[in-house]
Amino acid sequence: MAEDHREWLDHLDQRSRAKQEEFLGKIASRLRRPRLTQKPRQPYRGAPDFWNSYDGSEDDNVQRFTRNFEEAGGYVIRADSLQEAGRFMTEKALELKAKRILRHDRPALADLGLESSLPEAKVQVWNWNREASEDWKARAAEADIGIIMADYAVAYTGSIAILSGPDKGRSVSLLPAVLFAVIPIASLVTRLGEVLTAFDRTGRKGLPAGIHFISGPSRSADIENDLTIGVHGPGIVYAVLVSGESEP
Repeated sequence: MAEDHREWLDHLDQRSRAKQEEFLGKIASRLRRPRLTQKPRQPYRGAPDFWNSYDGSEDDNVQRFTRNFEEAGGYVIRADSLQEAGRFMTEKALELKAKRILRHDRPALADLGLESSLPEAKVQVWNWNREASEDWKARAAEADIGIIMADYAVAYTGSIAILSGPDKGRSVSLLPAVLFAVIPIASLVTRLGEVLTAFDRTGRKGLPAGIHFISGPSRSADIENDLTIGVHGPGIVYAVLVSGESEP
């Protein structure tokens, strides 16, 4: 009985392979080219050497990142210092009439001085008091503005890379209506591979719980290509490039 079952399965397999060959043969005939029976040999694996060695200048990276990020619907602001970046965010918060602001718990973001410049708004710091039973995801959902410190930015893709952690909750970049991403110029690289290689060197045990790439505001489209902004994340995203700063 078992032998008969095996023969039946072998027969089905042979018939399926014959149909597959017939189907692929017809495609090759219509294309007027010989049927390939071996996979093509690749001269290299991964990115080619010339791309791995390509490194744009700081000015080139800033210009390329700005162009790509803005083409995706985001805004790029240049600031010479964190204080200047803080003044810009203060002006925007007042313009938007923001009542709740949530930021990552990073020393550089404290230097923005938003707590003193926006006394009428409630400015909170993610997970600042770990002993308190605060629902930080709910605070992020209530926030009008989220402020994060980027770990990397990629010029060629116009992307911001964020690594989550105890002081850097992913909800701060996902739930508020407006997002400000502070990007030290020193963290701006040319190629995405430069960021991914850094993760490889870290190893699995050193990776954070989440790695997020942000390329402009949230964009969603249905099957009829009806584009909607801000459904699954912030609808307005500012990338604030700050000179002379690096993440501590």
